[in-house]
Amino acid sequence: MSLLMAVLAGVVLSCADSTPLYTDKSSLLYYLNEEGTSVPVSTVTDWTIRRRHIVKHMEAVMGSLPGDDRSRPPAFEVLEESLLSGSVRKLIRYESAPGSPVHAFLYLPEEPSEKRAAMLCLHPTSPLGKRVVAGEGERPNRNYAQELAAQGYVVLAPDYPGFGDDAGSRKTLYEAGYVSCTMKGIWNHIRAIDLLQSLHEVDPERIGCIGHSLGGHNTLFAGVFDERIKVLVTSCGFTAFPRYMGGDLRGWTHDGYMPRIAAVYENSPERVPFDFPEVLGALAPRPVFINAPVHDDNFDVTGVQECVASAKALYALFNCESDLVALYPEAEHDFPDTERQAAYAFIHKYLGEP
Repeated sequence: MSLLMAVLAGVVLSCADSTPLYTDKSSLLYYLNEEGTSVPVSTVTDWTIRRRHIVKHMEAVMGSLPGDDRSRPPAFEVLEESLLSGSVRKLIRYESAPGSPVHAFLYLPEEPSEKRAAMLCLHPTSPLGKRVVAGEGERPNRNYAQELAAQGYVVLAPDYPGFGDDAGSRKTLYEAGYVSCTMKGIWNHIRAIDLLQSLHEVDPERIGCIGHSLGGHNTLFAGVFDERIKVLVTSCGFTAFPRYMGGDLRGWTHDGYMPRIAAVYENSPERVPFDFPEVLGALAPRPVFINAPVHDDNFDVTGVQECVASAKALYALFNCESDLVALYPEAEHDFPDTERQAAYAFIHKYLGEP
C-alpha cells in the first residue's frame, strides 16, 4: 500500500513500533487493528487498545516515559519552614532521579491527624514557578495551592523545569537524554505522587491534581501516565491542535514543551499523532473538571468544546458522563473565583473530606 493510500485509509504505520496513526483524532469510539481496519469501540476492553495507541503517540512526540528505578520514594530535604494558619509550609528539594533535584512547597497539617487527601498543584507559566500558586504572585486567582492547604489537604507544589528555584534545569534535562521538557515534567510529577504516597499524613488512594495554563495541560499529561491521580482539574490548559492559534503550533515547540512538534511534525496539527480529545479520553473514567473561559486568547474555547464533546461519548461508554464537567465563564485566560470554588467542590466530591 502506498503512503498516500494508507493515509486515505485512515492509517499510517509508525516505522518505530507499527502503532497505527489516526487521521481522525476527534472520534474516540473506534480503534485500528493490525491490518489498519477500523473497529468500533463498544466495550471498555476495546477502549484499552485505542488508549494504548494514544499513549504510544504521545511518547512519539514527548519521548518515552523513563524506566528509572521507582522502588523507593524520592528522598527529600527540608530547606525552610513557614507556619501558616492551620498548616506548615516546607520548602523541600526532592530527587526525581539521581542528580535531578526538584524544588517544591509541601504543605502539611499543623496538628497530627488521620491520613488526609492530597493535591498535586502545578503552576502556570511564571518566573516565580511554584510561588505563584502559593500566594506570592500578583493574581489571587492563582493561589490554589495555598487555598487547598487551608482547606486541610496535604499539598505538593513543584517547580516545572525552567521556573522558580529550578530555573537552570532545562538545559540539563536535554543533556540527560530527554527529547522534551514535557516528559521531564511528567516524570517529576510521577515522582511527586510517589513522594506524597510515602508520607504518613497522606491517604495514598486519595490524590488529585490541579493546574492552570501550563499547569493545566501538565495536569492532563500527568494523569494520562499516572492513574493514581484520582481527580483532575485543568484551567485554561488546552484546545484542539487545529484550533490553537489557527493551527500554528509553534507555541508548543520551544524547549519548555515538545520540540519534535516542529522538528519531526513540521508544526502541522494533522501530522502530530495525538490531540487533546484523545488526551481527555485517556483519562476516562476518572473525574475531570475543566475551566475554559470564552475569551481565552491562548486556548480557543470552540476547540475545548469539541474536545469535551468527543470525550463525553467515551465517558458515556463508562457510564460516567457526569464525571466530565466543563465550565465556560465570561473571562479571559484566568481561573475566576466562582469557577475555582466549583473546582474545589468537585475535588471534595470525589476525594471526600480532606
